[in-house]
Amino acid sequence: MIDPRIEKYREAAESMKAGNFRVEIPAGAQDEIGKLGTALQELRHSFETGLQEIRMLTELTEKINSGLVLDEVLNHVFDSFRSIIPYDRIGFSLLEEEGARVRALWTRSDQPVLKLNVGYSALMAGSSLEQIIRTGQPRILNDLEAYLREHPRSDSTRLIVEEGMRSSLTCPLIALGKPIGFMFFSSIVPNTYQTVHVEVFRQLAGQLALIVEKSRLYNELIRLNELKNKFLGIAAHDLRSPLAVVQAYLDMFLDGLLGQLSGEQLEVMGKIKKTCRGMLHLIEDLLDVSAIESGRLELKKVGTDLGKFLKECHAASYPLARAKSIELRLDLEPGLPEISLDPDRMNQVLANLISNAIKFSHPNKAVTLGAKRSERSVEIRVADEGQGIPEEELPKLFKEFGRVSVRPTAGEKSTGLGLAIVKRMVEAHGGVITVRSRIGIGSVFTFTLPIG
Repeated sequence: MIDPRIEKYREAAESMKAGNFRVEIPAGAQDEIGKLGTALQELRHSFETGLQEIRMLTELTEKINSGLVLDEVLNHVFDSFRSIIPYDRIGFSLLEEEGARVRALWTRSDQPVLKLNVGYSALMAGSSLEQIIRTGQPRILNDLEAYLREHPRSDSTRLIVEEGMRSSLTCPLIALGKPIGFMFFSSIVPNTYQTVHVEVFRQLAGQLALIVEKSRLYNELIRLNELKNKFLGIAAHDLRSPLAVVQAYLDMFLDGLLGQLSGEQLEVMGKIKKTCRGMLHLIEDLLDVSAIESGRLELKKVGTDLGKFLKECHAASYPLARAKSIELRLDLEPGLPEISLDPDRMNQVLANLISNAIKFSHPNKAVTLGAKRSERSVEIRVADEGQGIPEEELPKLFKEFGRVSVRPTAGEKSTGLGLAIVKRMVEAHGGVITVRSRIGIGSVFTFTLPIG
């Protein structure tokens, strides 16, 4: 007759295979079958613990990849990992001065008083941490009081012993093959780490090292971007002044204030002035980009009669359209509300959209400036009957120096910055800009401005 426990063990094994570890495994008897049950219980506990470790490390990886800052991740570790890792205190330190010094970056403890706190630093030379960096292996101290008696000059050990810690495990932080710091787990109970699975600590430290390196690279990227914006702003500003002087002298020549010029000389001076004006326009665009990216774009909003404002923008662009034999239409819904906006910046947005529509349209076509009210915003559109833009090229439109295959119909120049600036300025007003386009039919740029 088959022992009924065998059937129970088979059912338990099938359940564990399916991922269910909450199964009954009879054991206790000291015969061979009972011993098999005890071994199966131990195996279940090992599998369950391992699965829990994997789940927690996976969750931590997801938090790291989601972009959470280091403090949030470390607090999550302290609150969540106690079921698989024993600790009463966690410390996180980074190497500084090219590895010559270690500094405490984050600390949290269940104890009421912290003696070794954030900002504490020590030289690496001659310290026990040097060996951890050299070997890349964790270090376990199961009796901190005994270690302090043997190393009375270890200030960091003395401080955590005064906090009540009696055992510790130190893991090196390695990112991209390079040591960057340490993670310290401490317990108020001696010998806490005598039988722990050290690999879990190493995996946890490895994941946290990644977020540190990710944060460092991100901060370096921000610094370089700020440096680029600063350089761009200085260069553009320093170029604007001498170009303005050149343009002023050109105007004096063209107005005959410095003597009469021949027809050929006037033509050359006119070309120089046109080139100079194009350079000044590029410099103004670069200054706008620099101000936007560095967060220095300031809007001077005032309550504005939108209908009147759009009529003025239409009138200002009319000569440009007429010079190219293009009809500039105005299609405004009656009773447009007053809107809070920066008139100079919004005029820049509309002038850019209208001039682009004219630039890419053939003569004897029409460009329309229109507006209508929706429930919570006003929609303003600039539509043309131009060449249209290929659908796959639309995402390039609002990027700096984004170029499409469509070319101006009269060889007009473009800085490649206008629409990128338009998008940022519309968004600064709390709006959104979109574009629809069909080859041979034309394009419609629409942006919203919130009411109120």
